[in-house]
Amino acid sequence: MEEQKNTKFQEQTLFTITWPLLIELSLHMGMGIVATLMLSHYSDQAVAGVGVANQLLNIFILVFNVTSIGATVLISQNLGAGKLKRARQLSYSVFGLNFWFGISIAILVYVLGEPMLRLYNIHGQVFDYGLTFVQICALSLFFESLSLALSAILRSYGYTKESMMVTIVMNLISIGGNIVATTGIFGLPVTGVTGVSWAIFAARAFAVCALLYLLYRRLSLKIVFKDIFNVKKDDIRGLLQIGIPSAGENLSYQLSQVVITSFVVTMGTASLAARVYILNINMLCFLFTLAIAQGTQLLVARYIGAKQFDRALKRGIRTLKIAMVASTLASLAIAMGGGSILNVFTEDPTIIIVGLPVLWAIVFVEPGRAMNIVLMNSLKSAGDVRFPVVIGIISMWGIAVLLSYLFGVHFGLGLLGIWLAQGADEWLRGCFALRRWLSKPWERLSKPKLSAQKTISN
Repeated sequence: MEEQKNTKFQEQTLFTITWPLLIELSLHMGMGIVATLMLSHYSDQAVAGVGVANQLLNIFILVFNVTSIGATVLISQNLGAGKLKRARQLSYSVFGLNFWFGISIAILVYVLGEPMLRLYNIHGQVFDYGLTFVQICALSLFFESLSLALSAILRSYGYTKESMMVTIVMNLISIGGNIVATTGIFGLPVTGVTGVSWAIFAARAFAVCALLYLLYRRLSLKIVFKDIFNVKKDDIRGLLQIGIPSAGENLSYQLSQVVITSFVVTMGTASLAARVYILNINMLCFLFTLAIAQGTQLLVARYIGAKQFDRALKRGIRTLKIAMVASTLASLAIAMGGGSILNVFTEDPTIIIVGLPVLWAIVFVEPGRAMNIVLMNSLKSAGDVRFPVVIGIISMWGIAVLLSYLFGVHFGLGLLGIWLAQGADEWLRGCFALRRWLSKPWERLSKPKLSAQKTISN
């Protein structure tokens, strides 16, 4: 029976894993785009405030991703190697860790949200809207922590469709709340940012309940209260060894975006609002890349666990080619329809004038981002977790931040300069990732283990 399950995990195709991930990511991003769209008809200041507040919250969500990323890689590797009991134990441990992380971060952000938001140098209504969003959504971070852990477990076992279904219902809850909050439908009061924030809270709370149920139904994995106190030290060490470097790269990115956002703030509210709108539009360009990269990450981890190294190498390169073509075509389509797309979000001519050139800059950025996302995720699955964070920190700060200031502020290119700088960062990291992937890093990583085995045998 265990051999049949192990074969199942190794023989799942990229398509069967990826298509639910694509729909789930589309819905996640769609929820953000719909919220931005609805708030844009409520107030451009609200869009700017919520956009900045989201950047702050995303920094703390990265803490939850530390264990979630580690769980995805370790559970998938153990499933590929046929170690099913070990995979189940890791599932309990990641839930317990994220339970405590979630409570701690929720309290921290709620108490210190205001001084942290002031670091972005925003004022007036923009700050007021951002603070409202931060304080209410801080309470939902506990649920976000648990849902990330539970989703990681389900995906590692290949149950991506179940995670997708939860996201569909989450979106319905959030969109329904957004409609009520921004339109005053059925004669209800217009609550704006406050109502949108509580809708997110309700959606995240539902997700935890649904994912716990699905974990029990699909994996017979019943999580009870005592499990949050039974996290094994070896599991903590293993999850953090992979998760901290992996999340470190994302944390560096988010912190660099804080600095870059401060540059944009000096350009005025129109540039800040345009950036929020374009970030939402830009998600459509790398949506497919994210889905196929996550699917590839699961497969590569299983192949590495089963010691099918050539299969892992070829899978990474095939995915890279598909992602680069798809992201290029998507960004071209959006650039050509730029004016019409921006008009959906805003009628402010100043924002549209600022945004149009940036949409064409995206065509330069996205192929490099595709290379970066696909291969850095694959490297992490192969156990090469330090390389992405080292290159990431050097490039994000030495290229993205530095050139954003030079192009955007010093040379006066504004938001266009910011995007060109970030494109240079994405391409540099992508090229380094490709070189690293072709060098077969798992061969170097396995040498210390082989040496240790020889020493023991001698």
